[in-house]
Amino acid sequence: MHTSVTHTIVVSCWLLFAGAAVNLTLVTPEKAIKLAANDYFRYHLSKTGSPLTLSKEMLAGCGAGVCQVIITTPMEMLKIQLQDAGRLAAQKTVKGIQCMPPGTKHLNTIPVLTRAYNVGPTSAARKVSATQIASELLRTEGIKGLYKGLGATLLRDVPFSVIYFPLFANLNKLGKASSDDKAPFLYSFTAGCIAGSTAAVAVSPCDVIKTRLQSLSKGANEETYSGIVNCARKIWMKEGPSAFFKGAGCRALVIAPLFGIAQVVYFLGVGETVLEMAQFNRLMA
Repeated sequence: MHTSVTHTIVVSCWLLFAGAAVNLTLVTPEKAIKLAANDYFRYHLSKTGSPLTLSKEMLAGCGAGVCQVIITTPMEMLKIQLQDAGRLAAQKTVKGIQCMPPGTKHLNTIPVLTRAYNVGPTSAARKVSATQIASELLRTEGIKGLYKGLGATLLRDVPFSVIYFPLFANLNKLGKASSDDKAPFLYSFTAGCIAGSTAAVAVSPCDVIKTRLQSLSKGANEETYSGIVNCARKIWMKEGPSAFFKGAGCRALVIAPLFGIAQVVYFLGVGETVLEMAQFNRLMA
């Protein structure tokens, strides 16, 4: 029994950090594309010299959201598959332990199939890498396999950017002494946190739908979905409206500091440098 408990703890720890490597690898280019694209569109929408209206700020955010899905969709796809591998392995392990009759000695022969890519019973959960999953998807479905759920990702990330960027820009303005000054570090960080958490909660229903659609492996009695509308209808009918906001609080807690830090670092000079380079190249052309 001691062995089974240890095995369960190992699988649980793996489940907690499944997908972390994918996030660490791809979150930087994702945020870079989002922030740079927003600045690019804001620059071109304000070339007339007049201040950006709210509608133009939202349009720039929309453009940034569309651009970022180039990185976001494969990143989310691989992350969800890694998390599902751990979740399904944990389910099988717990089920195997619970089915043992009282007083039966545990034999270390519980078959744990983490995913379809790991064939055959093993005595311990076998880790699955993002490379394995990406290779299998490319082999079986081609490049479109990595972009499964693209529509749902757009449905989440475009509204997120439409809400986030105008809200951040207007909150950040409140901390400026004049239009030419930069807001204090703490003010920009707080503005990023507020805007990020607000946008994250607002698009939670879209995030729930996207996650369900991108989950390729289903556990026992889990629903399958044919598309965005079908997924939304089944969630509403079988789980109720509150299901669309599952994990919204956790998502807000993650997104708030992430965008607070990213936005402050970007505003320390990267955004201005990009715009200055664009203006210089235009003059030289």
